[in-house]
Amino acid sequence: MSVFPKISLRPEVENYLKEGFMNKEIVTALGKQEAERKFETLLKHLSHPPSFTTVRVNTHLASVQHVKNLLLDELQKQFNGLSVPILQHPDLQDVLLIPVIGPRVGGCVEDETEEVGRGRKNIKKQQCEAIVGAQCGNAVLRGAHVYAPGIVSASKFMKAGDVISVYSDIKGKCKKGAKEFDGTKVFLGNGISELSRKEIFSGLPELKYVIRGMGIRMTEPVYLSPSFDNVLPRYLFLQNLPSALVTHVLNPQPGEKILDLCAAPGGKTTHIAALMHDQGEVIALDKIFNKVEKIKQNALLLGLNSIRAFCFDGTKAVKLDMVEDTEGDPPFLPESFDRILLDAPCSGMGQRPNMACTWSLKEVASYQPLQRKLFTAAVQLLKPEGVLVYSTCTITLAENEEQVAWALTKFPCLQLQPQEPQIGGEGMRGAGLSCEQLKQLQRFDPSAVPLPDTDMDSLREARREDMLRLANKDSIGFFIAKFVKCKST
Repeated sequence: MSVFPKISLRPEVENYLKEGFMNKEIVTALGKQEAERKFETLLKHLSHPPSFTTVRVNTHLASVQHVKNLLLDELQKQFNGLSVPILQHPDLQDVLLIPVIGPRVGGCVEDETEEVGRGRKNIKKQQCEAIVGAQCGNAVLRGAHVYAPGIVSASKFMKAGDVISVYSDIKGKCKKGAKEFDGTKVFLGNGISELSRKEIFSGLPELKYVIRGMGIRMTEPVYLSPSFDNVLPRYLFLQNLPSALVTHVLNPQPGEKILDLCAAPGGKTTHIAALMHDQGEVIALDKIFNKVEKIKQNALLLGLNSIRAFCFDGTKAVKLDMVEDTEGDPPFLPESFDRILLDAPCSGMGQRPNMACTWSLKEVASYQPLQRKLFTAAVQLLKPEGVLVYSTCTITLAENEEQVAWALTKFPCLQLQPQEPQIGGEGMRGAGLSCEQLKQLQRFDPSAVPLPDTDMDSLREARREDMLRLANKDSIGFFIAKFVKCKST
């Protein structure tokens, strides 16, 4: 059930995406009308959250069953006694799935209709309102509370303890500190204000420490998802399903030397180390110092000692002179790594929920050249018979299938490989890849299934296999390709 408008894009960007999703190969296969319908459905689904919250268990420190039991207790507290099921993914044994309940109101932008869903509590909109930024709003739809920096506007007389209706300013038009806002806004649910309007917006030096804290504690969100703010931090890592799949596709083995070329914030890095039983060497690179520090913090928190993180530009990671490297710091000699993960910087057009993207076409298109530089470095650093996995969290043809076609032409030493587990759909037509090659890719298409309308009644009646099928299909937009490097001749 679509309750939000489709993702808001600049016309040039929407046209660019449409050209990709209605290319000649797709239109020939599906017909123009069906291709256009699928594209419009995709834009609607991008503004809604996936139907499951996915967490990865840190199996280095605890068993999946132990963590699942702890999490069941936590959800009982968060959901006031509601018994929400937790599913262990059959193909990704360290992944737990928690169904998202909602949407819990009817209507869309500024629609005052508040119909009661099957067995759902009606969410009554309040006179006292708070407006949050689009990114903060996206996080709220996935279970987050509202922290003070995310609040853009609040009603004139808002006090701590008030029941507040929270809205997202999806187009970024609300002025900071405004007392009311009549522009385009999307209802996210109700919460309890932890601060007064004065405390949020006064900006006085003695209040600076306050305005960094919790602003609104969400009590009746439109989509009910668990909050993972400091919940079992040593045992759980909040991760989208395809992101957790990538490391299983890489299939790291104990004792190997593995490179995570664009590693921050370290979810996949720590997953690699855990799957290797912390035996071997995992090198993590990222250009931004603070993000590298976050990787180190995560490794320490999760008890993983095989990770070494460096602040370094992955495009310059190949050591050009062949002098033997004794320190083990970047740059590295060619053919140094058994496996390489290139989870490339991308336009992020597959992230959900995302109600608005303000990027220009130039910004969206800027990632393909960078990805190719990183890919070139990865091929040079990979040992013969080594495995390279390329992934993005975007939906564009240019950053996904076109990159695969380019790589296979540019590097004859690479062979495309089938992936295990195979959970996503096959690749998208339009880049000149064969049917067999498309089947070896994994593309997660958010428009693959209708938007679910989930309440407790439907959860009780749902079959486990149907829920798992939905979790696999209704995820973020994502892409994975796996290559092996042939032996030197």
